[in-house]
Amino acid sequence: MARVKRGVTKRRRHKQILKLAKGHYSVRHRHYKRAHESVIHALAYTYAHRRERKGDFRRLWVLRVSAAASSRGISYSKFIHGLKLAGVEINRKVLADMAVRDPSTFSQIVGRAQEALAA
Repeated sequence: MARVKRGVTKRRRHKQILKLAKGHYSVRHRHYKRAHESVIHALAYTYAHRRERKGDFRRLWVLRVSAAASSRGISYSKFIHGLKLAGVEINRKVLADMAVRDPSTFSQIVGRAQEALAA
């Protein structure tokens, strides 16, 4: 069986890892072994944080809707419950955007929620 020499393959793999480690501190972007460790961890963090970002945005939307609703005299939980009773199916992202960009429409939605709670 022929002997396998890894020169080209190894160099390509090393270059790929070092390219991914560009911008890392100290030997983490110069030495292959350290760069490989750094890249593996960086990719793991990237994967985890892509999922974490979804929760971060939801928390931001809830905070914005809560602030806008409380400024109109209703708590966040009562507001959301009122929307469910009224049959209004608008997600928190749209509500938060509406609270910031279109306060008059948001006030109308708050009114609908309050009416549903009163009934």
